[in-house]
Amino acid sequence: MKKIYVDADACPVKDEIMKVATRHKIEVFMVCNGGIRPFRNNLINLIIVPQGSDEADKWIFENINPKDIVVTSDISLASKCIDKGASVLKHDGLILNLKNIGNLLATRDLMSDLRSSDPFLQGKNKNFTKADKGKFLNSLEILIIN
Repeated sequence: MKKIYVDADACPVKDEIMKVATRHKIEVFMVCNGGIRPFRNNLINLIIVPQGSDEADKWIFENINPKDIVVTSDISLASKCIDKGASVLKHDGLILNLKNIGNLLATRDLMSDLRSSDPFLQGKNKNFTKADKGKFLNSLEILIIN
């Protein structure tokens, strides 16, 4: 059966994931470095990994199976999970797949190079909107049903 794995440290859609998972009776793993309270829902598992770079990503990658759903905005983790056969969904509702992950990796690498060459170059993060939340919910439903 499909499971949902969430890179939960800065995830703005945890409540939405819990509601949809409960409706579909899907087990969820909220993976973080701490700071999130345990959940009262038996379908929601809180996994606290050791402090350190990419520990949550490592745990998710080691535990997912093909057909599972991963919720993350980490493009490197997304790429690895796609290669393993999992479905990946960003917080803004964008479903990541073999067709679009290459461009996203290239853009991320380009922006990283630009920021390292110009320390005053600041990334402009897009605000998370109600429209993003709606798109996320629709995309999650699609991934669950398919």
